[in-house]
Amino acid sequence: MHRLTLGEFELCSFSDGTYPLDGGAFFGVVPKVMWSRKVMADDKNYVAAGLNSLLIRTGKNTVLVETGMGNKLSPRMAKFYGQPAQLLNNLSAGGVAPEDIDIVINSHLHFDHCGWNTVRGANGKFIATFPRAQYYAPEGEWQYARRPSERDAISFISENYDPLVESGQMKLLKGSEEIVPGISVKTFPGHTAHMQAVIVQSQGRTACYISDLMPTTAHIDLTWGMGFDLYPLQTIQSKKEYYARAVPEKWLTVFTHDPTTPWAYVEKEDLGKMVARPV
Repeated sequence: MHRLTLGEFELCSFSDGTYPLDGGAFFGVVPKVMWSRKVMADDKNYVAAGLNSLLIRTGKNTVLVETGMGNKLSPRMAKFYGQPAQLLNNLSAGGVAPEDIDIVINSHLHFDHCGWNTVRGANGKFIATFPRAQYYAPEGEWQYARRPSERDAISFISENYDPLVESGQMKLLKGSEEIVPGISVKTFPGHTAHMQAVIVQSQGRTACYISDLMPTTAHIDLTWGMGFDLYPLQTIQSKKEYYARAVPEKWLTVFTHDPTTPWAYVEKEDLGKMVARPV
């Protein structure tokens, strides 16, 4: 667990563990000779990807951003990704019980971002892991997840969100909405059409859980996207939009899949190169 203060808020990073991901898929069209300078790959070309959730204590609410991979992978998917499932244990070790969470925010609905939204109850039905929480997710994501393309249908597990939508415990967002004072969402298309970043502001300081727009510190270059991005040119435009504010205003960027650096300040050097300065 990593912890810091942001104005009056407390931010904590909790991990659901790490999982192996094909390096070529993780870096898309970027040649291995380039990305291998930043991350290590094993003899099967796998790199380690993190599963970072962000806990925000505002003084009035305890907010959890993303819920990791969870424990509902099929045997076929578990063969590729493993089943780390460490988030609840790590929250518990940090003194956080499921009942302590007031709000859960999903940036999008891929299985590795909302896996602990639900668990199987005693009657076999899926119920909210965080029983008191109001859940939030982008409406466009949910609509797409109901009829995904053949290319990315494997990315969605309906049990992670459909039971919550049906019960009314998950509210679907249009985009650019405030959840509670100091915490809002903004759509940054590219990875998907409706993915939302979570922006946290307190006493003039800002942090942003940027999700899969920049999954790790190795992806901060404008043109370094993932093979999973559905709209790679929009990824570049969204990064430009993000950096236009985040760099001059010194936003803290929170990385969803970096296994070692959950957050950092992204800066531009004199020659224009983007660099991540760890906290």
